[in-house]
Amino acid sequence: MRQSPQTWFITGVSTGFGLELSKLLLEQGATVAGTVRRMEDLAAFEALAPGRAHAFRLDLTESHTIAPLVAHVLERLGTVDVVVNNAGYGTAGAIEEVTEEQIRRQMEVNFFGALSVMRAFLPHLRQRRQGWILNLSSIAGVIANPGLGMYCASKFALEAVSEALAKELAPLGIKVVIIEPGPFRTDFAGRSLVVAPALPDYAATAGAMRRYFEQADGKQAGDPVKAARAMIDLVNMPNPPLRLAMGNRAVDLIRAKLESQMAELTQHEAWARSLDYDPS
Repeated sequence: MRQSPQTWFITGVSTGFGLELSKLLLEQGATVAGTVRRMEDLAAFEALAPGRAHAFRLDLTESHTIAPLVAHVLERLGTVDVVVNNAGYGTAGAIEEVTEEQIRRQMEVNFFGALSVMRAFLPHLRQRRQGWILNLSSIAGVIANPGLGMYCASKFALEAVSEALAKELAPLGIKVVIIEPGPFRTDFAGRSLVVAPALPDYAATAGAMRRYFEQADGKQAGDPVKAARAMIDLVNMPNPPLRLAMGNRAVDLIRAKLESQMAELTQHEAWARSLDYDPS
């Protein structure tokens, strides 16, 4: 196991995974550039480790600010070893229930914002021929459930880009890891969750997801500190996985989804194979 890289860039460090990861890294002597949306959170983050905790304001919906911010971070710190796309949130509501504005913002933050961060750092990472990109997806990046369709769409898209990028960057010595947490005790199901207006016809589907979040908030089994430690462990691995599920629920449900998908593929395999042109 080699020493952890020392300079990290993490989006969304005011709460949740981003904050816990930052605190662990700072305790280990690393330098962390973290982004927050609110100006009042800047000083609180930098107070965690003056001189090594650097806070920057970033709203991922303001796409035109991302590349200039990354340039500023690199000018200030000199280098970044690990980029962590952590910032994100969920929107609860059936596909028909969510508003156009909610749809656009969900994709802007969870997908387009993360994509812009990666693209802004790629010239630096390519020049160095080393580095890491950790993208926080979700169990919802593998399994789409009623009442979370737009959140799932944003994470499915992030997983697709991450998988392609991992193959593009592998020859250049840069590693990409997709992180798929299940329910963890963060603000995701509480303060951070956006809830769409409800339609009665979806009470048994999307409505059930809303009720789940109300009951689960603050009681999730996943420990954010353990998740943060796992992220640090990942960048100490010479051959990390492309995907890392986090938590029992994530492992169980992702396995069930893949087994079901394999069974369905096998069931219809002969039919699927018959659809090519005849060899003759």
